Amino acid sequence: MTGRAILTLNAGSSSVKFAVFLAGNPPRHALQGAIEGIGAQPRFRAGDTQEDWSDTEGFHALTGRLLRWIEANETAGPLVAVGHRIVHGGDDFTAPVPLDDVVLERLAALAPLAPLHQAHNLEPARMVARHRPDLPQFGCFDTAFHRTIPPLHRTLPLPAKLGLRRYGFHGLSYEFIAHRLAELGITRHRVVIAHLGNGASACALRDGVSIDTTMGATALDGMIMGTRSGSVDPGALLYLMTERGFDAEALTNQLYDESGLKGVSGLSGDMRELHKSDKAEARLAIALFVLRAAQEIARMAVSLGGMECLVFTGGIGENDAAIRDAIAERLAGAGMATEIRVIPTDEAAMIARHVMEQLG
Repeated sequence: MTGRAILTLNAGSSSVKFAVFLAGNPPRHALQGAIEGIGAQPRFRAGDTQEDWSDTEGFHALTGRLLRWIEANETAGPLVAVGHRIVHGGDDFTAPVPLDDVVLERLAALAPLAPLHQAHNLEPARMVARHRPDLPQFGCFDTAFHRTIPPLHRTLPLPAKLGLRRYGFHGLSYEFIAHRLAELGITRHRVVIAHLGNGASACALRDGVSIDTTMGATALDGMIMGTRSGSVDPGALLYLMTERGFDAEALTNQLYDESGLKGVSGLSGDMRELHKSDKAEARLAIALFVLRAAQEIARMAVSLGGMECLVFTGGIGENDAAIRDAIAERLAGAGMATEIRVIPTDEAAMIARHVMEQLG
């Protein structure tokens, strides 16, 4: 399959990140970029190329233009498959799968458990199928890596008849880091990975296998995030509904879009912006992020029975030394000093590996 290319897509509400890999073992990066500002003024960027794209024909037209641009690019080569990051696979999708209309409908039914992500993750697959029905497409799931979590750690303290359990997310990132640890010869048996970015979570690895993670049935649980609350007293949510008149839609918007760093600071969900501010609310938001991250990392260490290594990854984890140092200081103060590593993650590369395995 030399010279042929795999496209990976990671779609959000207003952007699509893409990467192209040359088929091989392992796949090799050829180019990457994004379409941003979808729904307003789309802007395409890839390497040194930056262009304003019209969205008068909508997302369908943008997808077609992206496919044509990639296949015309001399560094890419003809596409042989597309891999999609899909946040929630539920109980049924615990490994990468070919995407067709039936599978897409089953995945769409999981949207209430991932309202920020699921519908947006699936839309590019529908659009690619319309433009290139001959092109194989595969779904790769953030929940799949956590399929190994034992019953003790995946059980919610709710009646079993409700059918809810903890799934965990950021799995493609954690799987990539697990591979990198092996490649680097880091053979610690009990590792905690902290994926810190606009979304934030931690994962407990025993011998490279996920045995616990801080997110639960949804990607709202656990650490404070950019605009997501993380764990909140359920009684506080009942109060907002019964006493403040919040319905499900208002509560969803509050917890996913208006809370976390943005809610506490009243300024921004972007850690970089908070560092620039001298307002007390910004300082409080940063301190709360550090405290809750340290507490959640410690929780993962308890699940492991100890922690031999802590790996930071994600946008904040990789680039914000002040946050890393503050979290490490909190842990050391609690008697949890440990080896610390910073390893960049690459979810697109993990998707490309899965696609290669599917192609055989």
